[in-house]
Amino acid sequence: MGGLIQLSGLFFLAVLLLAYANANRVAWSIGLFITLLLGIILTDAGWPLLLLAALLITALAALMILDDFRHAWFSSRVFDLFRREMPSMSETEQAALDAGGTGWEAELFSGRPDWDQLQQYQPGLTQEEQAFLDGPVEELCHMINDWEITHRLHDLPDPVWEFIRKERFFAMIIPKEAGGLGFSAQAHSAVIVKLASRSITAAVTVMVPNSLGPGQLLLEYGTEEQKSYYLPRLVSGEDIPCFALTSPEAGSDAAGMTDQGVVCRQDYEGKENVLGIRLNWSKRYITLAPVATLLGLAFKLHDPEHLLGSKEDLGITLALIPTDTEGVEIGRRHMPGANPFQNGPVQGTDVFIPLDSIIGGPDYAGRGWRMLMECLSEGRGISLPALSVAAAKLATHTSTAYARVRQQFRIPIARFEGVEEMLARISGKTYLMDAARQLTLMMLDRDIVPSVATAIVKYHLTEMMRENINDAMDVHGGKAIMLGPSNYLMRTYQAQPISITVEGANILTRNMIIFGQGAMRCHPCLREEVQAAHDDDMERFDEILCRHVAHASGSFARAFLPAVTGGLIGTGTPQQRQLNRLSAALAFSAELILLLKGGQLKRSERLSARLGDALSYLYLGSAAVLLYENNGRPAEERMLMDWAVNYACWNIQEALSVLADNLPLWAGLVLKLVCFPLGRHYREPSDKLDHRIVDLLTSPGETRDRLVEGIYFPHNDDEPLQLLTRAFELAVASEPVEQKLNQALKQGTISDPDPDKAVAAGVIDTSEAETINAAREARMQVIAVDHFAPDEYGGCH
Repeated sequence: MGGLIQLSGLFFLAVLLLAYANANRVAWSIGLFITLLLGIILTDAGWPLLLLAALLITALAALMILDDFRHAWFSSRVFDLFRREMPSMSETEQAALDAGGTGWEAELFSGRPDWDQLQQYQPGLTQEEQAFLDGPVEELCHMINDWEITHRLHDLPDPVWEFIRKERFFAMIIPKEAGGLGFSAQAHSAVIVKLASRSITAAVTVMVPNSLGPGQLLLEYGTEEQKSYYLPRLVSGEDIPCFALTSPEAGSDAAGMTDQGVVCRQDYEGKENVLGIRLNWSKRYITLAPVATLLGLAFKLHDPEHLLGSKEDLGITLALIPTDTEGVEIGRRHMPGANPFQNGPVQGTDVFIPLDSIIGGPDYAGRGWRMLMECLSEGRGISLPALSVAAAKLATHTSTAYARVRQQFRIPIARFEGVEEMLARISGKTYLMDAARQLTLMMLDRDIVPSVATAIVKYHLTEMMRENINDAMDVHGGKAIMLGPSNYLMRTYQAQPISITVEGANILTRNMIIFGQGAMRCHPCLREEVQAAHDDDMERFDEILCRHVAHASGSFARAFLPAVTGGLIGTGTPQQRQLNRLSAALAFSAELILLLKGGQLKRSERLSARLGDALSYLYLGSAAVLLYENNGRPAEERMLMDWAVNYACWNIQEALSVLADNLPLWAGLVLKLVCFPLGRHYREPSDKLDHRIVDLLTSPGETRDRLVEGIYFPHNDDEPLQLLTRAFELAVASEPVEQKLNQALKQGTISDPDPDKAVAAGVIDTSEAETINAAREARMQVIAVDHFAPDEYGGCH
């Protein structure tokens, strides 16, 4: 028995080392035979046991080295099983998988990320882009009075609309050669961040034409005639675009839309027998629809008379329709979350359009779903993450300042541990969010459209935004509840569900898209195996299968060895080593789930969601490492990076642990023994780290400024944010004086905290009394809330 244990242990160690080193097939064979020799020399195993081990090693070596032997005894059997278990894939699912590409998230899924690859992503705006932020964007923010927009006008005022058109805010993504601004994804996002910190209504109005809409679709697929006609009109603002996708019974299941188009011939604009499409549709939730002059429409196209070819059901098609076309009904409004950006339903009854209205022309009939998936993948990574980061930065700036200004029991509420916990959460998540936003934008600017990464930032950044705003509301208490011109949080709070719901509902994104697409797009072998099986290419399948086995065994070793050594094995910074370990843990867990579920995985939404969470937090944590590096590794910022990576690692561990708890007993035990053999290693960020971060961020400084950089800071003295900033600075300046007064009160030198009495008692001097009076006056201005006469209150929305 002792010999068996010794020999087994020796071979287990050999397998671990060979797998960890990613050895090739020849090296595996040699390594196992060397291990056998060591077993003969070093162990007490008897000859029968050694002979059995030799036979097994010989069989394994034959499988690895002899192609015909492997094909006959292993690969062909796996090939047949794989084809039986391979799930059917609809045309729309295939289009979604084919849309976009992969970037850093594929490295994380591989189980052995190459951190040098991450360093290629460097931030930066051009001088022209920075000038636009400092000029027109700053001026637009200055023009905006969000209380007037949301409470009285329920729209942007006419001068704001005109300024947006004149300065080409609707044309940020349109190239310069077509008259647009031709901005990078980073500049596009920066504009939205700044606008959103001032007004959600203004930000969404600018955001939508630069996201999924006629502009982007024209650039990607439009005919030269369509581009030459429509792009100049979009640049000048002569045309305001919208895009109609969502139907009353087809939200997340956009492919299930019932909106129909039929190819037919009809007289049109004085011409007889024009080949075109007769459309009937009903859409809702369409942003800018009430003011749009140009409608992009998604519908299912049918050709019952075979006027275009032999196929009758052509599939989802996209077209451009002027909104003054006969039969188009437009103009009514929804009211999304008390943020009155233009949004409403659109209907069409027997609307006839010529065939060249199809985006891309007749050749693109039926190709709309693929077009939508590709454009959604890109837009999803810019607009909503920008809105979310703007809200998070605003929450960080206002909450840390307010908690230093607001006092209870004569001390700033930032000193209370309950408030401190919230402030640390807000700040740490903001750092994590901005890091992920920037990484995704840098990939987009390198012409990578990472469909999985954009889904990650869409889901997690909007969810963290919701958490941050909720925490900020709690820190502010009654101040944040009372609507009025001085309330800088409530409209963002009211807008939270909008970002959660649009561009792919978060429930769907988390449970089906992130890992569902991630497994196929990011796994180093799976997609190629599916293609080989589909093509009935056994030789190709065998080659990929060998790589798959090496990947799975390597993931096992790279998860287990660092886990039993506390993450000490490996190269890179401590944060990189921990993320490497968890990357391998994800890769191993994914292999285990794929083995268990096979083609049924897409119906196991909760398992998929937990694997998606692990992949997402790997992405978020590694983005925080990159942000810290790109910022030049500032000493004080290290605390925020540590918090972000710690929080990410803890969430990965929890996701995989809960995954294990919901697997069959043997599978859950295997996952835990491989990934967490010493138990749960990671903890949430410590109270001590929270305290240090809050202490840093509740005082003015470079780290605080860098964390909230990019939002709008008004210059007028009566602006709520400007009043808060002034009160914050005075609160910091007056705190030593307040401490003197508190000490004097304790000692009985003075009986109340009146500065004038303290001067008379010699506790403080006149200048100190002026400082404390100014701070108290500023504090009262900040904590004041708006109030209204009864008739005026009745008009609040």
